[in-house]
Amino acid sequence: MSQALGEARGHVDPTREQFKAIFGLPLDRPVHMINLLRFHAFAAYRDSDPEAGEKVSGRDAYRRYGTEAAPYFNGVGGKQLWIGAPELMLIGPQDERWDLAFVAYYPTAQAFVDMLRNPDYQHATRHRTAAVADSRLIRCAGLETGVGFNPK
Repeated sequence: MSQALGEARGHVDPTREQFKAIFGLPLDRPVHMINLLRFHAFAAYRDSDPEAGEKVSGRDAYRRYGTEAAPYFNGVGGKQLWIGAPELMLIGPQDERWDLAFVAYYPTAQAFVDMLRNPDYQHATRHRTAAVADSRLIRCAGLETGVGFNPK
């Protein structure tokens, strides 16, 4: 696979074990996914991808992913609840930087799994894999808001 020089491969796709862990948690309740993304300067498409050899930024490759994956995300009831551009690491490793952060909502964890298993969605993920140098995807159970920073 081609890759921008000097960019180590980070956490991009879940391992088989990480994917299986989803099934150890309830699949019938809503989930929120916190996404943190760092992009390659230039997308690192695999030689087998139709886009192999294209000189496109990681950010633009991720936009392609977002556009191509949207029907499958929307089709399972997914919604983007919040999106932002990280500006400053106040607490955490100072050498860690993120280009994009967002929270995605799925009506059930099973809906998320169904999206991941869809062959057309899987085809769209080539853009995400090429775009992302490192990422974090954190599954969260929603809680009812309380006073201050405390849940009810």
